[in-house]
Amino acid sequence: MPNSSPNNASSFLGKEKTWETMGRPSSICLFLILGLFSGLSLASAFDGPPYDSSAYTECKPHAEEPLYNGGILEDQQPEYTWVIGAKGNPVYSPAFRLQNLAQDTFYCFSTWVKINDAGSVLIRATLVTETTTQNCTGTVVAERGCWSFLKGGFVLTAPSSSSILYLQASEGRDISMVLSSYSLQPFTEEQWRLNQQYKINKARKRAVTIHVSSKDGVELEGAEITVTQVAKDFPFGSAIAKTIIGNLRYQSWFKERFNAAVFENELKWYATEPKQGQINYTTPDQMLELLRANQIIVRGHNIFWEDPKYTPEWVLNLTDSMLQSAVNSRIKSLMEKYKEEFIHWDVSNEMLHFDFYEQRLGRNATLSFFETAHKSDPLATLFLNEFNVVETCDDVNSTVDTYISRLRELRLGGATMDGIGLEGHFTVPNLPLMRAILDKLATLGLPIWLTEVDISKTLTKETQGLYLEEVLREGFSHPSVKGIMMWTALHPYGCYQMCLTDNEFHNLPAGDVVDKLLREWQTGTLEGHTDGQGSFSFHGFLGEYKVTAKYGDKSVNSSFSLSQGDETRHFNIQI
Repeated sequence: MPNSSPNNASSFLGKEKTWETMGRPSSICLFLILGLFSGLSLASAFDGPPYDSSAYTECKPHAEEPLYNGGILEDQQPEYTWVIGAKGNPVYSPAFRLQNLAQDTFYCFSTWVKINDAGSVLIRATLVTETTTQNCTGTVVAERGCWSFLKGGFVLTAPSSSSILYLQASEGRDISMVLSSYSLQPFTEEQWRLNQQYKINKARKRAVTIHVSSKDGVELEGAEITVTQVAKDFPFGSAIAKTIIGNLRYQSWFKERFNAAVFENELKWYATEPKQGQINYTTPDQMLELLRANQIIVRGHNIFWEDPKYTPEWVLNLTDSMLQSAVNSRIKSLMEKYKEEFIHWDVSNEMLHFDFYEQRLGRNATLSFFETAHKSDPLATLFLNEFNVVETCDDVNSTVDTYISRLRELRLGGATMDGIGLEGHFTVPNLPLMRAILDKLATLGLPIWLTEVDISKTLTKETQGLYLEEVLREGFSHPSVKGIMMWTALHPYGCYQMCLTDNEFHNLPAGDVVDKLLREWQTGTLEGHTDGQGSFSFHGFLGEYKVTAKYGDKSVNSSFSLSQGDETRHFNIQI
């Protein structure tokens, strides 16, 4: 099959960019960098290729080359076999028979798909082992007559001597489907972790060299250097509720850990205007004042929630014209009241699952929301926010391609779209799938935020902690993820799904994980001496730093910012 090279440009119209394959260092160089900056063992560093972040969201006339040269599917051809369809009917589908899959190994699957007898079909990959079925390990919305890229993966909790991985239309239709450039690449746990650390070192850290000299420019060897990171660049935080007002222990616990927050419910329409015309911002004002005093940035959540269950009752009973007037007033009231106060606004919440406003006001209702919000506060950063995009691919309403299509539709309609919100309400995380979905969303060139991360309360608290760490590491290591918020606002009855502490602010397992990662993802305080060239070098997390240089009986205090960049940051101090 003829191929063309991946395009390293990016745009909202789907020109793909590749984070690691364009100008990527060799695997040896990659892991040497890891050894230098992370202290990880290189014993198994060369057992496999580095992870390939390539992703495509446009239907192409030709399939690209397979990732990893096909991996363990390099010498395989798909066979067509009868499988049970989504509706229980037999479906003739392309499939791969897999032998000896290992437990706790990360399998990354990708393939190009072309359909011949339908306009547009959601294709789903399913894995069946001797003991389990993973209904969805990846999806793609395939179009007739061109090639669409499916990217996903899976992890097994038990080894499998014989499995089958097959593709079928999600609604169980029997369609003609052709595959090309398919690949299945396994990664050990250590390889996966090494790759995460490499990405963190590249996207979240930067090399720094501090030069110390005398006033006349003489390099000072042996000067004592103390460097302390005083603020972090990466926004990491949690939802809070009105329960934090007046609760000094809650306030102290929060500000010691987080640099970002979001109000759980206090800005939602049903909270600020429970009865028509009776607008009350007293509670969010108090919460905002508290956060402002502690220099904590805040997301605005949300302007509209498409779910009628969470829409004020009085709004549900309005006529169409009255509803249009009410939504315009809602946007202007909220945006003008809090102009330039919130770093983001979730303009439309969960619109892939619910459509109250679009049903009542037409398909362009959401576009109108964005236009009105932008006019009310031109500097506001506007988001869509959605669940079950990154958590699973089992939800046909919110597959990654469905989300991308809606984002593009709004953008092409003229919406000022500044970011992609992924809620992140996980049960059992599928990390290869999560990473694949982030890769596809990254092709849009917009910042991605994990906005409401938690782990289901159906699991034990110990398991919640384990899975939370997996999700947070995966999010923090992806270069297109620009912030992470957890949905862990504390109430007397507990939290929505997962708490970080009990009501006495003693850590639960999830809280232990957060504290561990907060320590790991900061430079802390470094001490040392300048070398023969009067220099002191380190590799630090992005953020704000204070530095003290002492030489003899003289000392100088200074500060500098460390922002993202490929070049070493040089900073000069004169004593």
